[in-house]
Amino acid sequence: MSATDTIYDLVIIGGGPGGVGTAVEARALGIEKILLLEKSDNHSDTIRKFYKDNKRVDKNWQGQLVEMEGNVPFMDGTKESTLDFFDSLIDHHVIDSKFNCEVDKITKDEDEIFNIRAGCGDFKGRYVVIAIGRMGKPNKPSYKIPPSIRKRVNFNLDNCNRGEKILVVGGGDSAVEYAIELGNANEVTLNYRREELTRPNPTNKEMIQDAFNRGIVEAKLGVDIDGLEASSGDVEVHFTDGSKEIFDRVIYAIGGTTPVDFLKNANLKLDAKGEPIFKENLETSVDGIYIAGDIAFKSGGSIAIALNHGYRIVQDIIKHGKITKVEPIDIQSESQKG
Repeated sequence: MSATDTIYDLVIIGGGPGGVGTAVEARALGIEKILLLEKSDNHSDTIRKFYKDNKRVDKNWQGQLVEMEGNVPFMDGTKESTLDFFDSLIDHHVIDSKFNCEVDKITKDEDEIFNIRAGCGDFKGRYVVIAIGRMGKPNKPSYKIPPSIRKRVNFNLDNCNRGEKILVVGGGDSAVEYAIELGNANEVTLNYRREELTRPNPTNKEMIQDAFNRGIVEAKLGVDIDGLEASSGDVEVHFTDGSKEIFDRVIYAIGGTTPVDFLKNANLKLDAKGEPIFKENLETSVDGIYIAGDIAFKSGGSIAIALNHGYRIVQDIIKHGKITKVEPIDIQSESQKG
């Protein structure tokens, strides 16, 4: 039987925590035919690209205690231990996964089967979970970046060198962590349009304030950026207060955007801000299509909550009774093996 003939019980689009968690929960709860599609060459691409090395990854989020609802035994760790954890989940539970496989369209036929069109082929599924996240497509400034300095403008920590004068732009956890990480070996300024940093979690707030106090990071708060210009190969930044300053590098950490075009191609209803409309059970306006992870948050979310989304979604799917069930497996005990 070819890939186009196989009808999967569940097709998951996105190999981040929400996607991997949904796949593992589906295996744990006895769903047989599961397919995970990921556009990059490995799972958890956002964590690999946008988390600094040894970044703390906490189960709880922004002071909110998150109780794990499902079968995945997630706990506090680091970037590296979290990636190892997801590796073990995929390996132990033999998730049918296809990487370098970007989905661009989802349609539903008269038999209530979803047709998923992707770069690596076409697939069919009874249910679909969209867990594509936001940070894979980082927000960019509204003003133009001159072509001659684009190599000096980053959206992550790639290509940063020691001894550079760097401007980090943003007011969330990523911006704060970038500034602290770079401040140990560079001259770093953190710029945010508001006068106070209210978005970072309590630990990061304390750490950045300490960095300000010790002069490791300079604060430039309450002022926005008008635009960038090239200056002998460096980046000249023009601020809204009329000041300007030259930096070796500018790093934007201003969040990610909902992939509106993709959601429209799946025929999902969106609100006035382009966010997907969904029910309490995380099912969208199209019966049988669910969303999980960052895409279900207005302003980011935690890995633990994304994993909980997977558990809730799979439970809801099983209630409908239209999928092939097999004997459930014990994720908790298998996670202790080798």
